[in-house]
Amino acid sequence: MLHRLLRGLLAAALGAAALLVPDARPAHAAGPSGPGCDPLAPVECLLPFPNDWYTRPDPATDTGRRVAFGAAVLPRATAGRPVDPTAWNRSDGFSPGSTLIAHVPGLDPAATGAAPITDIGRSLAPDAPVVLLDTRTGERWPYWAEPDANATDPARRALLIHPARNFRDGHHYAVALRNLKDGAGRTIAAADPFAAVSGRPLPGGHPLHARQRQLRPALKALRRAGVRSEGLYLAWDFTVASTRGLTGDLFTIRDDAFRRLGGRSPAFAVTQVTDFTAEQDPRIAREVTGRIDVPGYLNLPGGPPGSVFHRGRDGLPRRLPLNTQTATFRCEIPRSAFRTPSHPALYGHGLLGRRSEVGAGNVKAMAAEHNFTFCATDWIGMAEEDIPVVLGALADPNLFPAVPERSEQGMLNALFLARALIHADGLGTDPAFRDAAGRPLVDTRHGIGYDGNSQGGILGGALVAASPDIRRGVLGVTGMNYGLLLNRSADFAPFQQVLDTSYPDKLRQQLVLQLFQMVWDRGETNGYASHLTDRHQVLMHIAYGDHQVANAAADVEARTLGARLIAPALAPGRSPDTVPYWGIRTVSRDQLPHRGSAMTVWDSGTPTPPLTNTPPTGPQYGHDPHSDPRNSSAARQQKATFLTTGRVINVCGTTPCTAVPAS
Repeated sequence: MLHRLLRGLLAAALGAAALLVPDARPAHAAGPSGPGCDPLAPVECLLPFPNDWYTRPDPATDTGRRVAFGAAVLPRATAGRPVDPTAWNRSDGFSPGSTLIAHVPGLDPAATGAAPITDIGRSLAPDAPVVLLDTRTGERWPYWAEPDANATDPARRALLIHPARNFRDGHHYAVALRNLKDGAGRTIAAADPFAAVSGRPLPGGHPLHARQRQLRPALKALRRAGVRSEGLYLAWDFTVASTRGLTGDLFTIRDDAFRRLGGRSPAFAVTQVTDFTAEQDPRIAREVTGRIDVPGYLNLPGGPPGSVFHRGRDGLPRRLPLNTQTATFRCEIPRSAFRTPSHPALYGHGLLGRRSEVGAGNVKAMAAEHNFTFCATDWIGMAEEDIPVVLGALADPNLFPAVPERSEQGMLNALFLARALIHADGLGTDPAFRDAAGRPLVDTRHGIGYDGNSQGGILGGALVAASPDIRRGVLGVTGMNYGLLLNRSADFAPFQQVLDTSYPDKLRQQLVLQLFQMVWDRGETNGYASHLTDRHQVLMHIAYGDHQVANAAADVEARTLGARLIAPALAPGRSPDTVPYWGIRTVSRDQLPHRGSAMTVWDSGTPTPPLTNTPPTGPQYGHDPHSDPRNSSAARQQKATFLTTGRVINVCGTTPCTAVPAS
């Protein structure tokens, strides 16, 4: 739950967000789509989504296509300016984790037999009413489907189709909705536009001729996969962004910055050293603060909140001449380091927080118990000082690119902090990181680890993927992607107030969240997950029933990463699923230690979260276990062993892992 200070800042920022909207205008009533919109779905522009109708051929991209939104098709806030599509149109496809959105009046998913979140395996049945098909490989793709439980108008309720594993980067998918039923069990007929497009060839002058021609390859691919035209309600296709399209911005600034650095340590300055007596702090002996100089790629000197990348003519980020970002850091050195040099690690703070979280009790406990020196810098873009911009972006999507782009600069800041920690001429040369006899307090010989919780886990996978120095990372109470988990997070309530004001129509809200995700991919794990474990290892720690980061989002991440589930994960009967943790390979406790990426589930006895896209709020959902894993000594033991050796060890005996609720 957001702490009191953050709530106060949110309240203040609500007023600031209103000032960020430049010109108040009457609310746009929800209604039929207009010019440039897909004629297959006349009820609302951008439906169905994602959709290659909104792309164009581009041989210069890795996918051969480029997103081509016109300003008129992007949903405009009730009191806002038209949305500039430039940031979206840099993409060569859609998000690999995108929720598919369609509108089917009168649909009853249960009567239809659509696969629910509790039975993902049903999505691959031969007669499944929703079919997701990789047209390149012919593979059926797993998902779960649900109506938007937040909809206030049944006539505009979205059908949400969530991939259970991220789509493959750069691949092309066809979607079919067939044999759909209403509450009385009657088959829902296709709307006239799709009936025309899926029927006989239309003459060249017909208004739907171009749409029919574009959709023909997808319909053929579906027929080859056994999806016949009889009973077909709707079909469409989309292209997923390429790996380079997703990671190019971050990897461009990383490569340029480290090229400029060469073999040197980043420039740094220690600004304060505080030594504690054992009575003052029995675990931490010294706290060090300072700053690191990092090349700045944002368009304003110093990269303040709201800044975005400065880009060259090729569209890639470029450093402004002499632009330097100052990354302020804080390190906690344990008492044990004065006996044996400690393991260096970065710590990733939580939602819109700050580097001071490295001084939290659980971090100090792990530092003391397992001889780690943890250092942190603010995750700018998603730090406390960015709250007004985050809120403002919900009122005016033109502001949203600043969130992921400044976050990527924040990742580069952390990468430079990591390099300074382990470089022979780096922080270890300063007296602050040595004892009175001049002996080093940090062992730089074996690399550096990463440990992040909540937001630090959600963004941390991207950081680990980009790091030339970090090989192993712990992603605590994590998940992906934001477009999936925000509806399911209790933390989103204050932000939801802004979204409800700027986009009162719930169908448009779903589109806005998925549009945000297309840009957010560049600055969170979702855009990096498919290749994260090619060269890195991650350990996911999950709190069952988490109120803040939905378990469903963690399961999607584990399937995409190929992380092994430590089994047994839950006591028999604890999960409501037909097959608990469907599609996630397991490793049993008698097979431990395991070398490779893994997921451990920690159960504090919290009730199962909602089976809808709503947050677990209210007394029926009990205690929020979000902080419990990090406060478990057994969990810290597993994390420490993984970070130092790469082995996932058994710390729970023969039973599922449990964590005592944090006080």
